[in-house]
Amino acid sequence: MTEHKRPPRAIGGSGLASFPLGLGCASLSGSYGPSDEGNALRVLEEARARGVTMFDTSDKYGDGHNEELLARAFGPVRNSVLIASKFGNMAGRDGKVADNSPATITASCEASLKRLKSDVIDLYYIHRIDPAVAIEDTIGAMSRLIEQGKVRALGICEVNPTTLRRAHAVHPIAAIQSEYSILYRAEAEDVLQTTRELGVAFVAYAPLGRGLLTGAVQPGSLTDKDERLRHPRFSAENLPKNLELVQAIQQVAAQRGVKAGQVSLAWLLAQGEDIIPIPGTKTLSRQIENLGAAAIVLSDEEIGFIASSIPPDAAAGLRYRAEHMKNMYL
Repeated sequence: MTEHKRPPRAIGGSGLASFPLGLGCASLSGSYGPSDEGNALRVLEEARARGVTMFDTSDKYGDGHNEELLARAFGPVRNSVLIASKFGNMAGRDGKVADNSPATITASCEASLKRLKSDVIDLYYIHRIDPAVAIEDTIGAMSRLIEQGKVRALGICEVNPTTLRRAHAVHPIAAIQSEYSILYRAEAEDVLQTTRELGVAFVAYAPLGRGLLTGAVQPGSLTDKDERLRHPRFSAENLPKNLELVQAIQQVAAQRGVKAGQVSLAWLLAQGEDIIPIPGTKTLSRQIENLGAAAIVLSDEEIGFIASSIPPDAAAGLRYRAEHMKNMYL
């Protein structure tokens, strides 16, 4: 039961490869309101059954619950999936945004391995850059995890080209992970020049604009526990403007007889074989819908129409609140 219509995509020079679409797992541990564990396990299993190989988690998601969830889902079939996890996102705890110190890296990796019930993490990311620690020191400590057989490949999230080059000079970086969609792409397209020069894969989180590009989010539709309400794109002022942009995607979708979210993912897949989107969902039907995008190949005309209708600076509202944006793309 596979949605496979495209070949696997290489994760940099690591020797690892992924189905063209991965699964972002944060929403399965409450990031967008309450989630049901039984349903979450069904979403994970359905994704694997349909060919998904890369499952993206973090020690931050559900304060470790998300990693434990993946252990329950994939324990007997661990070798059939690629698990990517992250460390270092303090989210303001103890007044810190990030902690990339070597001691934290070692302790975080051990804790994640224990929760995952695994001997190795396939792809291990710096979740947020810590300006107080030289990137060379952070990558040096991460490389020792590879030497110890605890990690297979290294990644960095929300990184700018200069920091990526410095990191890659210490140890090959297999992937970066940053937000990338037709709606928010200026920073992604900037760093892509460097990732392609260095042979680094680009893992695109929030490829559906946190649900905006599906058209499912409408004014008043988000519950008070949905963290998206903290994002400027969903404010009462910005949401209607962004929904107007989605109309171009809906137009292509209607002509194709498919869903707007599928067109959004197909557009992103068309930007290069080095790009691996990881849409997240806690809904089984949406998971099946998202994977259908792997079978859609847009024409050059459709790709150009979408890009011209939604220019890089068209989105209303920053990706995160202004105080958080200063900690992004470092």
